[in-house]
Amino acid sequence: MTERLSARETLALVTDDTTFTELPYPARESKPDGPLAWQGYDASRARAADRTGESESVICGTATVSGTRAVLLAFEFGFLGGSLGERTGDRLEAAYTYAREHRLPVVPLVATGGSRMQKGMIALTQLQRVARQSALTREAGLPQLAVLRDPTTGGGWATLGAGADVILALPGAQIGFAGSRVRPPDADPTAYTAEAQVAAGAADAIVRPEELRETLGKWLRLLTTPWGGQAPVPEALGAMVGPPVSEQRAEAGLPVTGWEAVRRARSPQRPRAARYLDTYFTHRLAISGDRCGGTDAGMLCGFGEREGKTVAYAAQAGTATRPAGYRTAARLIRLAGRLGIPVLTLVDTPGAANDAEAERQGAGAAIAELFGAVASARTPLTTLLIGEGGSGGALALAAPGNTWATPHSYFSVIAPESAAAILKRPPEETESTADQLRLRPQDLAELGLIRTSRPL
Repeated sequence: MTERLSARETLALVTDDTTFTELPYPARESKPDGPLAWQGYDASRARAADRTGESESVICGTATVSGTRAVLLAFEFGFLGGSLGERTGDRLEAAYTYAREHRLPVVPLVATGGSRMQKGMIALTQLQRVARQSALTREAGLPQLAVLRDPTTGGGWATLGAGADVILALPGAQIGFAGSRVRPPDADPTAYTAEAQVAAGAADAIVRPEELRETLGKWLRLLTTPWGGQAPVPEALGAMVGPPVSEQRAEAGLPVTGWEAVRRARSPQRPRAARYLDTYFTHRLAISGDRCGGTDAGMLCGFGEREGKTVAYAAQAGTATRPAGYRTAARLIRLAGRLGIPVLTLVDTPGAANDAEAERQGAGAAIAELFGAVASARTPLTTLLIGEGGSGGALALAAPGNTWATPHSYFSVIAPESAAAILKRPPEETESTADQLRLRPQDLAELGLIRTSRPL
């Protein structure tokens, strides 16, 4: 487990030297021992203040993080377990308001046990205040990047943490809605860790403390410097990456037959999504998970830098796409839309996963969600077909009217083998069926389904 740092130590770890300036805090009158007259509450606050040097459980201010200015919300777990009370809510509300007024991203550095029980329901309702401020900031098109420290539990996790656009976590941090003292006695403790939350798609990545400032800085730059307008047309990517040298002669030009197009797209030697992305971007950072309990390694999503500006990406990696992959891509497109960042999608899948577990995970609903996200995208989408375009599972990621294709790709209403089976044709007619489907790149261009800057 990572060493538990105080709020001030965490701020020093992530901010550039001498740049942190604490924001002024709203004044609030308080009754002795709080609104519930909880005996000993004032004494507990005084001890917490003496121990930590803080007057409340959160410190709010502005600073630069690797050169990018942001509003930071650092929780002090040593002050009554980093719990949220009325003054905490006042500070957070004022900080979010300042961020919107000055168009700054928000970085919660969370370490909290939840709501302050000595203030009862008044403390619990601070979660509604925080959720509203987060929602208003989201609507304003400003990014929120949470860092989950040890521990992050209760309402702080369910608002400031899980409600952020990008969620990073320190190694070994305790993370979960239920704190350690209120879980079932037989609960598996490994389920309440940063690593478990990343594996379940509830957080994006584990970041070591010594890498936190650099990683946060990269994220802040990416999410605040969008490429203006349409992402650069990626038709040249096919030539930029190209097939391996040993394949160039055999793979030169366009496929002659439909089956040749299928064979090329299925070739293990052709370039895959990661290679295209590495060629296209100077550097990139990934988001992970659908926030519903799932991840899909076959759907690569994130943000990358191209010529100093940011383009978002969602790329299929050649496998059958799982429901979590579709939901993650939809999450990416919606986030990019809120931040004004154009999206590049790479299509490459034999189709949607169709096993029983995929159905139990809501395959149809997940694909529908992605279709809807693409149809209602608030920023331009550009698609490059780089391999297999297997039916609706591939089409869900394609930009209507702005899809391009490489020479080693195909797009089809159904795989040729499946089409032949449905038509009750013998296996030897699979290749001729591929021709009838008109799935080659040049066929797609003639049918008006893909774009090209020159005749194919």
